[in-house]
Amino acid sequence: MKFLQTIYFFLFLFLLSCDVKEPVDVSKMSEEELVAYAQEIHDRVITLDTHNDFNISNFTEEKNYTMDLDNQVNLPKMKKGGLDVSWLIVYTGQGELNEEGYRKAYENAMEKFAAIHRLTEEIAPDQIELALTSEDVRRIIASGKKVAMIGIENGYSIGTDISNVKKFYDLGGRYMSLSHNGHSQLSDSNTGESDSVWLHNGVSELGREVIKEMNKWGVMIDVSHPSKKAFLDMIELSKAPLIASHSSARALCDHSRNLDDEQLLLLKENGGVVQTVALGSYLNVAKSETHREKANELYKSIAAESGFEILPMREVFGLDEADRDAYFEKFREIRELAKPRMVEEVNAVAPPVNVSDFVDHIDYIANLIGIEHVGISSDFDGGGGIEGWQDASETFNVTLELVRRGYTEEEIGMIWSGNLLRVLDEVQRIAKEIQAAGEE
Repeated sequence: MKFLQTIYFFLFLFLLSCDVKEPVDVSKMSEEELVAYAQEIHDRVITLDTHNDFNISNFTEEKNYTMDLDNQVNLPKMKKGGLDVSWLIVYTGQGELNEEGYRKAYENAMEKFAAIHRLTEEIAPDQIELALTSEDVRRIIASGKKVAMIGIENGYSIGTDISNVKKFYDLGGRYMSLSHNGHSQLSDSNTGESDSVWLHNGVSELGREVIKEMNKWGVMIDVSHPSKKAFLDMIELSKAPLIASHSSARALCDHSRNLDDEQLLLLKENGGVVQTVALGSYLNVAKSETHREKANELYKSIAAESGFEILPMREVFGLDEADRDAYFEKFREIRELAKPRMVEEVNAVAPPVNVSDFVDHIDYIANLIGIEHVGISSDFDGGGGIEGWQDASETFNVTLELVRRGYTEEEIGMIWSGNLLRVLDEVQRIAKEIQAAGEE
């Protein structure tokens, strides 16, 4: 008996010595205390955004991401907002499905890969480094630098040569979508919902081979742009978990770019993750359209003075690469000129989609399929940005809203980066097994 009492005594002392964190009741905090508490969490967790587009003209010696440019993501803005990891996107618009189209798409992709390597190896290697694994992410952050990772938007750029999957992997690509806005040679796009015209009825035969190749080399399959039938094919064909790099919940916002409950539940079963996207029209269509109409009235009045025409987004994405980049650059100038008038002339009568609307989608997905399967993306410099998170400098506001809603530090860390990095680890583990087994 004395022996047992001695054990219990030392066990009690051991438990007392443990750093057991009690649940924090944020409802009892003042606003100042809440913000300070949220900032501490924000500083400790790894913040990771899976979708940032970019313009290669911002990756030159004269003009680059070491400068606080007027775009939404650059190093000064990342530092100010506490954004640790930016997935830079090798995006290619959908063109003709022929050799000339494939050649142009491939060249465009290679230029973007080169730009990212130029940033991390020549322009600012002391400030940002390219990560290829989750271990790289943690090592680079521990060194005090920001992290760049690479996603490929639209497998159109690999053409019909599946060896390009390995080539893009070797250049740092760690996820790829098989289509964008328009059917590719690999899979149908969600845009087919608008006219019910499909090219493959899901994933093409070439797309099936590409999925095998992505599994083999450890490239995550991104389901954010393909059609629902293509999504279902990918779920069936892939040996590894999938990601939706920038999509939200269709139950809350009925847009073909979002995932419905059936897709979300299948993604849970698959072990994947949905990176909720901060793009207004994918979060709340009615609110976004009403605000956009009022904002466009203001933009058009300002644009008319400089001879610039505001285009529908579908038309913008139909432009070639150079014209699209030029359009966005000019449009940003118009938005800057409009800022002094936005609150009174637009927001007061048509409130914009905001961070609260964004976190509503995180709540919904977490409640439906589990907090282990939801993450964060912005689609900055590609149409993303909402009130409260308009660029990387405002990244803290997302953490603040998560804290307001009672998410713990562990959960916030999972949402910001833990879940996505878990999937990356699993995809790379499965790739090693496939390679070791010599599978084709």
